[in-house]
Amino acid sequence: MPNETRQILEAVRRGDLSVEDALLKIKTEPFADIGYAKVDLHRSIRQGAAEVIYGAGKTPEQITGIITAMKQHGQERILITRLSAEAADLIRRAHNISYHADARVGIIGELPSPDGIGTIVVATGGTSDIPIAEEAALTAEFHGNSVTRLYDVGVAGMHRLLAHTEELMNASVIIAIAGMEGALASVIGGLTDCPVIAVPTSVGYGASFHGLSALLSMLNSCASGVSVVNIDNGFGAGYLAGRINHMNYKIYSEEK
Repeated sequence: MPNETRQILEAVRRGDLSVEDALLKIKTEPFADIGYAKVDLHRSIRQGAAEVIYGAGKTPEQITGIITAMKQHGQERILITRLSAEAADLIRRAHNISYHADARVGIIGELPSPDGIGTIVVATGGTSDIPIAEEAALTAEFHGNSVTRLYDVGVAGMHRLLAHTEELMNASVIIAIAGMEGALASVIGGLTDCPVIAVPTSVGYGASFHGLSALLSMLNSCASGVSVVNIDNGFGAGYLAGRINHMNYKIYSEEK
């Protein structure tokens, strides 16, 4: 059961919320039609996490309008991915936004306290992969996860990765981010006992084909337990890792 729905029902059980008010929260209109966008207002009830704004291809005015609609319907914490610095400056005129330039991520509201099962480790092959890694890490943190960053621990210097064996072994999920030949995911997958989410990046020389080589290498990993998201999709990896890290909610609901 999604977190928000459970919180509503638990509030009713404690007596903090009346049945009528709970029904009102659940029955609110499923989306807000603002002309150029239909803002999904029920996503947090269906999936446990509210809609995220993909900033690329949208004008600052459109993004500002979507944010306004979200806030008018009670969403105070908003994540915006692939947001340019110029757009963030214009949005800041209407909304208080925290902008992370390296990840091209904008955040409205405070990051929540972590409430997942454990820690998500975000590891990169090189420094050039950090922008994608930060998108993944911030996405995971935005959705209530504790994140450990291990940057520049690629296979060209295995001792750098092995120096962090304790963090890797204690992780509940690992996001392995690499360009070039994408070997980092297989190495980590062969060392650890938790799910590994591989993210190929477009970092590399000509024959890397803008990340296609890393993508194919990761898809063909011989290490068990490695799954792969799209090229440069740090958001997708961070979101998926957060879901895995919150499986305790499913277990809790089944026990009840």
